[in-house]
Amino acid sequence: MNNTVKATITAAVAAVVTLGAVAGCGASGTAAKSDQGKVYFLNSKPEVSDSWKKIADEYTKQTGVPVTVETAASGTYQQSLKSEFAKSEPPTLFQLSGPVDMETWKDYTADLTDTAIYKQMKDQTLALKSAETGKPVGVPFVIESYGLIYNKDILDKYTKTSGAAVKSVKDINSFAKLKAVADGMQKHKDELGIKGAFTSAGFDSSSIWRYDTHLANMALDREFKDDGITQEPASIKGTYLPQFKNIFDLYLTDSTTPRTQLSSKTNDDANSEFALGDAAFYQNGTWAWTDLQNAGMDADKVGMIPIYMGLPNEHQQGLATGSAQYWCLNKKADSKNIKATEKFLDWMITSEQGKDAIAKDMGFTTPFKTFNKVKTDNPLVAAMQKDSDSKRERVGWSFTVAPSERWKDDLGSAMLEYAQGTAGWDGVQKAFVDNWAREYQANKH
Repeated sequence: MNNTVKATITAAVAAVVTLGAVAGCGASGTAAKSDQGKVYFLNSKPEVSDSWKKIADEYTKQTGVPVTVETAASGTYQQSLKSEFAKSEPPTLFQLSGPVDMETWKDYTADLTDTAIYKQMKDQTLALKSAETGKPVGVPFVIESYGLIYNKDILDKYTKTSGAAVKSVKDINSFAKLKAVADGMQKHKDELGIKGAFTSAGFDSSSIWRYDTHLANMALDREFKDDGITQEPASIKGTYLPQFKNIFDLYLTDSTTPRTQLSSKTNDDANSEFALGDAAFYQNGTWAWTDLQNAGMDADKVGMIPIYMGLPNEHQQGLATGSAQYWCLNKKADSKNIKATEKFLDWMITSEQGKDAIAKDMGFTTPFKTFNKVKTDNPLVAAMQKDSDSKRERVGWSFTVAPSERWKDDLGSAMLEYAQGTAGWDGVQKAFVDNWAREYQANKH
């Protein structure tokens, strides 16, 4: 599996799709060619909505084919998809995050066997396959990694303080080392010119997924590996909840922000804190570079290391790498519009403008052969590629088989209550373990 992802990552550089009330229909000087159909993409990633608007306009300008891109608000994609599918002109292109989503929307997913996006995949085993037909119905358009993004200048300054626990970032290879560094930074925060070791653990809807999904995945994936689980299980044990608590507690104690203020803290807040040098560590992924760059950060000032929480043999652990972004075609859309959408996607992964938009403007890594020679200036993607080339064990994206969005929502609520001191850790444990079985039963039987 690691070799598969390694080959995929080395192949190219790509992007995500963001939705933010983005429309590109009938750009200047070109009449819309309605006889060629039209494209409507419902996107789930707000951080690159401007890039999608720009490239949609460019495609319309070149071809006359209208392309509309709209972005669902953070955390509302499933509801938005349901609402848009009920309209007379539904999306022709939409996104799924994995097998559970595929099961939910299986009546809408078209066979992608003969499409350019499937044929151009370096490794077609990464595609989502229909449980009934075995045909590809979802193509991952981005391979991403997440971990702890760090400020190189702050870390270097810390290593020169009295009693520093490490001499360089290479020495941080366990939770014990990470905690020692974070605690030391918190102790010397005035000397370092920071407000905390970690950015705020915001529980606003724009940020909560970093904890109820991505952080929870660290414990979930190790349990799945231990137990040989490769598909959505009916129940889980919560084997590594103590380690999950380790890292979450560290985020809370060595933070820029008091626990009582976390409910309203946003992802923009965390991004700003990190970009301004108020914190040394920021849990996020390769997709965050666009926002950090826009906030004024230089590429040579940031890096990314794994999230350590006290798991067995974690000195061998790598970044969390995978895909939760799959392109799907709506088979219930007008056939003319489906064909137009296929052509648009072909252009996105083969034309210089399309590839530049994905790889440079959006800054992501793709699984397509057409991106083999594309370079990126995203330092977090560079960290991902270096991690992939190493012998470290990749952390998978096991959260893609979570039984429902409600499981994540309830877990996030329990984590916030714990963080604010209004409930104990047993509430998090119940939400993690008991609610999984409940949601599995509610959605599968």
